Amino acid sequence: MAVMIIHQGQPTYPAQEMGRVSRCREKRRDNSTALTWHGFCSRYRADLPKDPHDPLCTSRHAKESSMISRRDLIGRGSLLAGSSLLLLSGCNSAKTEDGPLVGTPKRGGRIRVGTVDPSAAGNLDAHKPTGAGIIRGWALYSKLWEWTPDVTPRLALAEEAEIAPDGRSWVIRLKKGLEFHHGKTIGADDVIFSIRRLTDPNLASPFAALLAPIDRDHIDRLDDRTIRLHARADQGLVPLSETWISFGGIVPTDYHPVTNPVGAGPFRLKEFSPGQRSVYTRFENYFKPGQPYVDELEIIEFKDQQARTVALLSGQIDVADIVPAEQARLLSGSSLVDIVESPTNGVQSFDMNLKHPIFADERVRQAFRLFADRGDLVQRALQGKGRIANDLYAPHDPTYDLAIPQRVRDVAQARSLLKQAGKSDLAVELVASPAGASAALVFAEQAKDAGINIRVKKVDEATFYSPEARTWAISTGSIPARGFLASGLHADAPTAVSNRTNFHDPRFGALFNAALAQPDIEKRKLLVHEAQKIQHQRGGLLIWGFAHVQNAASKQIGGLGSERTQFAAWRFDELWRRDT
Repeated sequence: MAVMIIHQGQPTYPAQEMGRVSRCREKRRDNSTALTWHGFCSRYRADLPKDPHDPLCTSRHAKESSMISRRDLIGRGSLLAGSSLLLLSGCNSAKTEDGPLVGTPKRGGRIRVGTVDPSAAGNLDAHKPTGAGIIRGWALYSKLWEWTPDVTPRLALAEEAEIAPDGRSWVIRLKKGLEFHHGKTIGADDVIFSIRRLTDPNLASPFAALLAPIDRDHIDRLDDRTIRLHARADQGLVPLSETWISFGGIVPTDYHPVTNPVGAGPFRLKEFSPGQRSVYTRFENYFKPGQPYVDELEIIEFKDQQARTVALLSGQIDVADIVPAEQARLLSGSSLVDIVESPTNGVQSFDMNLKHPIFADERVRQAFRLFADRGDLVQRALQGKGRIANDLYAPHDPTYDLAIPQRVRDVAQARSLLKQAGKSDLAVELVASPAGASAALVFAEQAKDAGINIRVKKVDEATFYSPEARTWAISTGSIPARGFLASGLHADAPTAVSNRTNFHDPRFGALFNAALAQPDIEKRKLLVHEAQKIQHQRGGLLIWGFAHVQNAASKQIGGLGSERTQFAAWRFDELWRRDT
């Protein structure tokens, strides 16, 4: 069994274990947890050596060492935040001991989570969530896999998951004795129903493309708890554990998102008022023994960040998810609130449309990458809460090509390329989402050094995610932290969910599709390295940074920790109250 060691955010594996196609079994009472990473097994252990320079090391691993055997790595360490609340330099700060994880989880009480959703709508659909439906899904639904704190998938409802040596089929077996909220036993038929519903063209889920390689009409029911999935012709299923996860809730065959919103998540629905609030009660037969800890969960929707900030400071809510830097700075001055920062690999980008006349020329795309001052963008747009990137996603993926040199600012070369392309004194409109507006303004200022006039147009969320987006010359972008293949299926792969760049390079597409069907990590690495060189040279993504996610919570809340995903505040099964 391969041992995965996190060192400075990069997973490393013993060479002799690379490429092994193994069957992963979760052992909840063992001292470690087996999980699948694209076709081979890895095991987290509390006794691994710790890197003293890793900001997630000392406090987190000290806590995990006593919790792994009981709750499959649910322990989370706290990390630095803004100002004086949880200021952590390295891993030796005494402030770490005051973080949200200290103490034994207590049962009982209600936790109120505040999220921002400007719309007055929203739903409970497991497979086509709208508005705050994505967050509500973490309360209502469980999946076959779930994310670990280090952005790798581990088994959840599944007891076993085995990929075939050719990367074109999976055999998945459920744990025994699982139940839905209404008492029905979870079985193979429910899993088949769930994946067919998610990929149903009539549902038109935006996440169906993540599972496009699955042949939804060729699913084998092997027994009451086991199924076999097959890939479509010329497709592969290597990243299934990362693509059938965040929006892949398993639901019963009698499921309906309005009349019967039943799942197997940590909480069952009690009350739902779209655009306002939803209330949930603890599901006693949740698949994680002893969890969740609180009796009730309430998710409250706010129309703007300011109103939510006031609510947290006044004690009207207990947790605020994904807090912008401006609000985090305000909250950091309160003695009643903790800010917990997660150093994620969530992509921040400018997406250049190759179908637009301006960006059809590779030299123009290269020029834009060269005049970008990445460090300045991180400091000003993210207020220092992030890291620079190199126009490539998923730096934590074991196939990531670390040999590609970091691109640095070179305004002179950018001007030269623009002149060669006949695009000197270029003017272009950059469309920005509300979250990307700050970065767009900084970028527009930087562009002046290269003689480019960028006009920033800020649009609302509905417009930004409309079909019109594919016609814009350039727009702000983001990709959640995922592995290379899963990120590509979000952004620029042949069947990507949202390919705003219209990047359709034949060689890149062939390499990507071959990687989808290659479980052997060393062989896949060769494919990915060539694909990344193509992306770096002629792709449409200008990936300038990775954003750190900040969550805020009352000091009466435990269980909120730092991790390398954006989901820390959505792990409702781990939150608890100190004052119960």
